[in-house]
Amino acid sequence: MPFTLATWNINSVRLREPLVVRMLEEESPDVLCLQECKSPVDRIPVEKFRDLGYTHMIARGQKGYNGVAILSKLPIEDVGDRDFASLGHARHIAGRLENGVTIHNFYVPAGGDVPDREVNVKFGQKLDYLTEMRDWFHAERPEKAILVGDLNIAPREDDVWNHKQLLKIVSHTPVEVDHLGAAQDAGKWVDITRQDIPDGNLYSWWSYRSSDWDAADKGRRLDHVWATPDISNAGHGSRVLRHIRGYEKPSDHAPVLATFDL
Repeated sequence: MPFTLATWNINSVRLREPLVVRMLEEESPDVLCLQECKSPVDRIPVEKFRDLGYTHMIARGQKGYNGVAILSKLPIEDVGDRDFASLGHARHIAGRLENGVTIHNFYVPAGGDVPDREVNVKFGQKLDYLTEMRDWFHAERPEKAILVGDLNIAPREDDVWNHKQLLKIVSHTPVEVDHLGAAQDAGKWVDITRQDIPDGNLYSWWSYRSSDWDAADKGRRLDHVWATPDISNAGHGSRVLRHIRGYEKPSDHAPVLATFDL
């Protein structure tokens, strides 16, 4: 039975509850993974989500920062979280569907503005977070799993609006790309979005700093959908809901979707 999964950095689920409701009404994915919820779990506004059929939620939250949640029409079991790099942040949660598929929802640290861990603690934390992801995937050898989230790295040259200009900009530096690639390789994760859309520029984030983000189109693909090799061939129908970046008072991220025939 196929199910559709969406991932979206919402940049405050309480502030943007109407946008979440609108997206759920328009697209009706079976599972929605949110990042940067910026809310304690008990303050997430679940009532309207439940009215739309999203009667299952697992989440980790903290006031004003970080936070991850999985909203689901399908029964889903909370199978825990990990505090990668011991940051004390709500950045990971995992849930298991009744078909045995485990969904990992990640919000990787952004890393600050300076790509040098000697002068920027946040950049070092980001690299350490990715290293611990790599080591965990090596140890756990995930199977029948999907990984989604705001990974805060655009790995390919065509995942950014200008590869050469962004080589020294956090989110596209070679050291970040290498660390993300090592984590991906450790779990043998398949990039489902690029499996479906292998060629051409593709973005999921556009800065608030751009007065006309759509015309300027200086985007980056920071939001990802991966799957383990045993189920990667079941993934299809990937798309980025670019138009949602144009909603009133939007997140700077657009949702990314994929369907799995499992």
